[in-house]
Amino acid sequence: MAASITQTCHVACSANRAPNVLSWSRGGIIAFGTCNSVALYDPQERRVVAVLNGHTGRVNAVQWVHTEDCAPESHLVSGGSDNRVIVWETQNGKFSQSVECKGHTAPVCAVDAICLQGSEVLVASSASDSTVRLWLSHGAQAECLHTLSFGSGFMMDVSLALLPGSRVPVLACGGDDSRVHLYVQSNGQLQRVVSLQGHEDWVRGVEWASIGGELLLASCSQDCLIRVWKLCAKSGTDTLTEDDHSIIKMKEDVFEVKEKVFAVSLETVLAGHENWVYGLHWQPPSFKGGQWTQPLSLLSASMDKTMILWAPEEGSGVWVEQVRVGEVGGNTLGFYGCQMSPDGSMIVAHAFHGALHLWHKDQDKEWSPGVVISGHFNAVLDLSWDPEGEFILSVGSDQTTRLFTPWKKQDSTWHEISRPQIHGYDMQCLAMVGRFQFVSGADEKVLRVFQAPRNFVENFANISGTSLEKLLASSDTADLPEGASTPALGLSNKAVFQGDLILKTDVEEEQFNSISDQYQESYFHPLNLTEPPPEDHLLQNTLWPEVQKLYGHGFEMFCLASDSTKTVVASACKASKAEHASILLWSAACWRQIQALPCHTLTVTQMAFSPDAQLLLAVSRDRTWSLWRRNPPSSDSPEPQFSLYAHTGKDTAIHSRIIWSCDWSPDSKYFVTSSRDKKVIMWGPCRLEDNGNPAEIQHCSSILDVGDSATAVAFCPTLCSDHSYLLAVGLECGRILLYRWSPSQDSAGGQDWASYGETDTVHALAVKRLRWRPRAGRAGRQSGSLEESSWAQLASASADHSVKIFNVNKRAL
Repeated sequence: MAASITQTCHVACSANRAPNVLSWSRGGIIAFGTCNSVALYDPQERRVVAVLNGHTGRVNAVQWVHTEDCAPESHLVSGGSDNRVIVWETQNGKFSQSVECKGHTAPVCAVDAICLQGSEVLVASSASDSTVRLWLSHGAQAECLHTLSFGSGFMMDVSLALLPGSRVPVLACGGDDSRVHLYVQSNGQLQRVVSLQGHEDWVRGVEWASIGGELLLASCSQDCLIRVWKLCAKSGTDTLTEDDHSIIKMKEDVFEVKEKVFAVSLETVLAGHENWVYGLHWQPPSFKGGQWTQPLSLLSASMDKTMILWAPEEGSGVWVEQVRVGEVGGNTLGFYGCQMSPDGSMIVAHAFHGALHLWHKDQDKEWSPGVVISGHFNAVLDLSWDPEGEFILSVGSDQTTRLFTPWKKQDSTWHEISRPQIHGYDMQCLAMVGRFQFVSGADEKVLRVFQAPRNFVENFANISGTSLEKLLASSDTADLPEGASTPALGLSNKAVFQGDLILKTDVEEEQFNSISDQYQESYFHPLNLTEPPPEDHLLQNTLWPEVQKLYGHGFEMFCLASDSTKTVVASACKASKAEHASILLWSAACWRQIQALPCHTLTVTQMAFSPDAQLLLAVSRDRTWSLWRRNPPSSDSPEPQFSLYAHTGKDTAIHSRIIWSCDWSPDSKYFVTSSRDKKVIMWGPCRLEDNGNPAEIQHCSSILDVGDSATAVAFCPTLCSDHSYLLAVGLECGRILLYRWSPSQDSAGGQDWASYGETDTVHALAVKRLRWRPRAGRAGRQSGSLEESSWAQLASASADHSVKIFNVNKRAL
């Protein structure tokens, strides 16, 4: 039932901060670990097609299980900080958890797997418990075949292959002893046959490739070098010529398996990176002349922010650098890992801050940056729609504010097109004030106000397909700056005006007059975007200027709210005493503090203005709520003033634990509260009498028990066809439930609540915020049609680092 009501429209997330966390399948799907989940991303459709939840700790390693016939994979392996390795299997086109390998006693940092006969999968995993384990997964069973212990050493990466001309698996391990160890299964034991020396620092990555009747093993290290080793079978005649000392040859390590002799020698050393090389990847086999052949092409990624494609020259066979791509500028660290698409036309790297960097090869064989998914790399704590419902702003513990909107040309898929704020404190809350202005709060005592620059408004018009004239008419554009930049040691985004840009180009032509000229203040370059920008532009050229700082709170900011008339902003901070738990009201016209509203004794956790802007609701950690009423305007105070209208006390509070969230019904009659005590309660009706006395507002619904701590709640802004209300409730376990509440039904027997199931995908951790699109229909689509008006959109922010947008079909209700 729920599947037809909701469909996931967009998932914004990023890759975890681990080297082996991303893998590209032969079927074209990129799998990467994001928080405790594995996301499956389609780079052609530019959207996440599935999210696999199963781990209870961070996912550190993901690997598709490639088949020998190069068909699309049916198995995926992941390892996490919950010490588990999970094998996922596809059934009817959907992946589900097939088998779990338990045995490691510390986080798993690398996995690899190969297909054996039938549905048997051989899995190798390395973990921080200084062991490498070999597992055999068959159907729903998995057994640990071997455990290798490395004492106090760690293996950073593992890779499996089958020895040439045999079905014997060979395991390569690279670790902190700067060596690459090869193990082979013989006589029921896993035996070390050779240790390859040469690297001078930790080995970060190893990967096998099968070329002809030989195996090539590439290894990369923190010594900035890549080594390629060749493993081949030796015939009886090869071993006789060993004693000929007149020929100069590479030293060979020889070992014997099942009466076959194999030799390993160094093929080449690749030097070109200037920092630790973290990841490497062989180009996947391509279909040529009726058979699959492995191209001699190797991709590497380094902390120097570059990826290099290496291949042997046609004539000499000497390995050289073919292509180098990367990022310039910014204050980010380099790349953790790299992968190549099945046809070799796209390459992707993932970076320290979780961002994916994608390049594609065009017709002229030139590599250019491509559009790829992006998202927060830590918990997302708050989000807000703009008043027109065209874009979403979100803030998170990764110290960024991000803006997502549908891209009109690309079937209205959602993309991040601006990063208005990159901060030095973890972000906590935000409130939109009008269309192109917002206030944000972080783990600091100051509130900051931001306004969109002209460059953003122009680019937003390009990407969303909105008319630029209409947008410029809606915002005060007379003195809008072009963009913003952050000074080298500052936290405040400074506005960059048209004049500054002209001045800068003149200065560049002259010589530096002083030391300070060499370190330019502004890094902003205006962009003319026709598609969503890549990561380096998001970091430097899409900031919004900060127009105001608001001082008044004594502790870190916790929540914000703004009213529908764009006149008042309410803010609250963390508090353990009543004196700090006051709500502060600010005038959105002049950014002065208007009033302090004391009532609560502990932190106010959330606030909401009623849609008609007459009432302000606040809920608190002290388990009570308070309702404030806007006083009629008077001649002696032009600014709006609020007075206490109703509140619950210790004896009248129904909630027995912290109240996490609250929201108003679209007609301003009722409000809802949700709490850690698993209860969701409706209150009202709120009728404004003019006698000025505090009102008695009772709970008007039966108490809904949702079975888990209710961390977020939101009313749909449009009523259902029978004039009942639609609500979404977010839980601590990550589920989002849909309910209908009918005030006309009898609340005594719980008849007033009706469940509509839950969303088709769930979060892996607590839902922090739910927000419905302020108008009917789906963003980025033509509004006005009857078909479109039957849809609503719900956005959710979660501690699992993701922002999700759901389409809810109200006709299916």
